[in-house]
This record gives sequence, C-alpha cells and structure tokens, in this order.
Amino acid sequence: MMNILTTERRSTAAGFAAAVLCVSFVSQAACQTTPPPPPPCSAHTSCDTCVPHASCLWCFTNNNCTEYPVPWLLPPASVCKLSEARWGMCWLNLEALIITLAVIGGVFLISITVCCCCCCCCCKRRQSGPDRDDERYERRREEIRQRADERKIDRKVRHDEIRRKYGLMGDSDHPYSRFENE
Repeated sequence: MMNILTTERRSTAAGFAAAVLCVSFVSQAACQTTPPPPPPCSAHTSCDTCVPHASCLWCFTNNNCTEYPVPWLLPPASVCKLSEARWGMCWLNLEALIITLAVIGGVFLISITVCCCCCCCCCKRRQSGPDRDDERYERRREEIRQRADERKIDRKVRHDEIRRKYGLMGDSDHPYSRFENE
C-alpha cells in the first residue's frame, strides 16, 4: 500500500513539474517578442512629435521632419539651415546647441589646463628650495646655537678663573703648582 502512495505522489509531482516547465517556456517566448519598428521620421507632423526621436531632425523652414544626416556631423544647408533646425528640443535651435556645447567644452578644457599648470608650478616651487618657514627655522636654530656657544665660552672662562684662584690649574707657570718627579 505504501509503494502505491509514493508512486502516485511521484507521478503527480512529475506532472506538476512538467506543467510548470511548459508554462515558463511559453511565458518566456511571449515576453521575447520584438517591438515594432519606430515610424519613419516623415510620418511626424509637428516638432513636438519629431524631436524626441534621436534619428529625426525638424526643420522650421519647410515644417517637415527628416532623417538626421548621420554621415555628416552637421546637417548640410541643403537639408536645413542650422538656425532653423531642431534636434532634441523644439525651443533650442541646432546652431545654438552646437555653440553652447562648444563653449562648455572649451571652458572645461581650459579649466583642466589651468589646474594642471597650477599644480605643476606649485610642485616646482616646493622642490626648487626651502621656503620661508624653513629658512626662518634654520636662522633661529643658528642663533640659538651661537648663544649656546657664547654661554659655554663664558662658563669656561669663569671656571678657569676659579681654578686659577684656588690653585687647581694644571699650568706649569703657576707658582703653587705641584712638583712632579723632582
């Protein structure tokens, strides 16, 4: 009796797994459909519907939407004048957009160049020699060393005078010096 129940459970589990597997494949196939191709640029009748598409260019001269001429960086005058062409936004003409981007790019490059030059000049200035703080520190150390040497000489003179006064000097011309080996 136990074998029959376990066999039924296995067959039920296998059937359920097969059903889940089939449903998952069917649902994946349904999700992988390709989107329909976008409408051609000539189908757009207003600037607001034309410029959201990156491949389209709106021309106010003849009020039509055309394919952006990709082989040329800028659309030639035969397609549309730059001051009348709109790409990306209806309120900004292509000529102003190009000028604005060129100015922003130029300012960016100039600022990078100035920063690099400033960094290089600062590094050279630091490596060229000691700065004022180092010079001031060295001068102060030298003054302290000279005063210490002067005080050392003064102490030695006072100690020598005291030694001479009490006959502790080791010079031979002193009248109370010890007689050695005589």
